[in-house]
Amino acid sequence: MPEDTPRPVLRMGVLGCADIAVRRILPALVEHRSVRLVAVASRDRARSERLAARFGCAAVTGYRALLDRDDIDAVYVPLPPGMHHEWVAEALTAGKHVLVEKPLSTAYAQSAELVAMAERLGLALTENFMFLHHSQHAAVRDMAGEVGELRVFSSSFGVPPPRSASFRHDPLLGGGALLDVGVYPLRAAQLHLSGELDVLGACLRVDESTGVDVAGSALLSTASGVTAQLDFGFQHSYRSAYALWGSRGRISVPRAFTPPREHRPVVRLEQQDRITEVTLSADHQVGNALDAFATAALTRTGRTALGESLLRQALLVEQVRKAARVVTV
Repeated sequence: MPEDTPRPVLRMGVLGCADIAVRRILPALVEHRSVRLVAVASRDRARSERLAARFGCAAVTGYRALLDRDDIDAVYVPLPPGMHHEWVAEALTAGKHVLVEKPLSTAYAQSAELVAMAERLGLALTENFMFLHHSQHAAVRDMAGEVGELRVFSSSFGVPPPRSASFRHDPLLGGGALLDVGVYPLRAAQLHLSGELDVLGACLRVDESTGVDVAGSALLSTASGVTAQLDFGFQHSYRSAYALWGSRGRISVPRAFTPPREHRPVVRLEQQDRITEVTLSADHQVGNALDAFATAALTRTGRTALGESLLRQALLVEQVRKAARVVTV
């Protein structure tokens, strides 16, 4: 694009004032060249006004009021998962492209409905797995030949217990570890394993007092027998990692899902009698994720692939839940 050609800009609004929006997305929206933050909405007027003043945009009271604005092309939805289906559908019906926090919804049927709606209306719909847009994963794929034939993919994502008031403890709001952190290892397995994945077994630990799962594990397999061993939960010390173990070595990625912008990832390659640590460049996965969403919204690029990945992920999550042995704790 010539320097004097105006760059297309996606005008965005934000439905809700969740912590992830305040800490990571709103700062990135403000500095992004292809996106302009127009407004932020909350059901609490004072809260939306505080955020609007902080980030230099308009304050809106109520989510529908933001969707009714004709100066907004797209919305970011960081609401609790149990609210995603309703408000993503409302946003698509209002003609807005949608970037929604994971998971897209709490059930496969709901996700399929939303994907079909976005396709029918000619709108971009993206699940905000920001880690997919960090360059360290492409570097790992380039190194994958060093481990020989892949035998096992393993991944863990665990965090300390959320505060007691968090939606993560509320089943009506789509709480639980599978939808909060378990979706990351599942998505990472799809990134590095080819073909469809079958769920061979799973276990979910459910908190009797809240009714939500607080930890779990799953065993998946490709058609050729390469397995994925996945663990997740929010009863844990922090861990965010995956590894590829093959016939000639093993690659491990110790900061897989939430590396800070300034962090230089270190990838470890273990082979017979040799260990190599490769320090990679820092990358801004939040900004990169916004790049990808803006491109999909402004140019229609890759929308079919986005819909397919949304459905594969939603189906896999549902299969894990159906296969799981539930243990009450």
